Amino acid sequence: MPDVEFLRQKIIVRRVSTLLDKLIAEAAHWSPGTLNGLGFDRAPADTRVVVAMSGGVDSSVTAALLARQGYEVIGITLQLYDHGVAVQKKGACCAGQDIHDARRVCESLGIPHYVLDYESRFSDAVMDDFADSYLRGETPIPCVRCNERVKFRDLLQTARDLGADCLATGHYVQSFPGEGGWRLFKAVDARRDQSYFLFSTTREQLDFLRFPLGGLEKPDVRMLAEDFGLIVADKPDSQDICFVPQGNYASVIERLRPGAADPGEIVHLDGRVLGQHEGIIHYTIGQRRGIGVGGTADPLYVVKLEPESRRVIVGPKAALDIGRFIARELNWLGEDRPETDEQDVFVRIRNTQEPVKARVRLLDDRRAQITLCTPQAGISPGQAAVFYDGDEVLGGGWIERTESPLAN
Repeated sequence: MPDVEFLRQKIIVRRVSTLLDKLIAEAAHWSPGTLNGLGFDRAPADTRVVVAMSGGVDSSVTAALLARQGYEVIGITLQLYDHGVAVQKKGACCAGQDIHDARRVCESLGIPHYVLDYESRFSDAVMDDFADSYLRGETPIPCVRCNERVKFRDLLQTARDLGADCLATGHYVQSFPGEGGWRLFKAVDARRDQSYFLFSTTREQLDFLRFPLGGLEKPDVRMLAEDFGLIVADKPDSQDICFVPQGNYASVIERLRPGAADPGEIVHLDGRVLGQHEGIIHYTIGQRRGIGVGGTADPLYVVKLEPESRRVIVGPKAALDIGRFIARELNWLGEDRPETDEQDVFVRIRNTQEPVKARVRLLDDRRAQITLCTPQAGISPGQAAVFYDGDEVLGGGWIERTESPLAN
């Protein structure tokens, strides 16, 4: 009986080898008057690319792939937070051992590598926002803010200052040129798609960004890392939030905002006080375990957080269903604006969920009301609502507040 795993690996090796040969051949046969693989009308050797390198396998393969195709590649790693914390945490990025790994990858590829100290910028733009968002009773997504305020703003400007033609990252998304500029699409590998985290990318930024891994699947990327002989080929993927050791959000918030864990009441939707808590920062919308109250016939869920009164509101699972909400800080990547004040879209409210049908009604230039065709459970302020038309990302916004328990 054949070894199924051996045959699967053999197929992957053959597919990756063919893919790599194709990519290198395309770059080698560039001719004047045509665009190279990154969309520029010049030879790869005359195209300077800055690669954002976190020290992980994805960004390392991105750099190696572009270098093998003949582009002029410069690797840049951002030091975003304290080395001492990061060295002790497995699966982190942008500090400690990861910076060392990125440097060694660049050395093996024969490309320059620079480490930029962005710790202060990251603290101000991402970590402080993370803490303040929790204090407002929200569920923040710091990875989006990091892309928006650090990587695709400050690092992108640094790449321009270095005379780069583009900034490449290891994100699993795709972008293609279209009318009015480049457009953003889901990755081929649906399990790794990161388009949800890039909704706030501006059109100007998108024109300067490239995502070489968007058309690949993760096993192919791992195999490419082995083929390139990269030391990070077997390195685990980053997990959780990079600056939160062991996933303990509350300890980070208390360190950033002393006194944040003020006690308060746990209150049922019907008004009954069921108990006391030690800070709303320990709770998120939809939470069931660890609420701190019991003795009820049915399971209780966190359905609302009231930071002003420091109350945690709990209720039955049905109370989590939300059919309408308001989104702020809208960013549009598809059409310049919807053709009318209302537009039917698919919206994703969590990265782990499939987009669902919805209608977007513009309230002003930066805010919209989103009505879901099918109510969804546990929608929380602070999350992102990302709009899609098929595989294309139309844009999105930040959930400001929910408006109704059920869609009308």
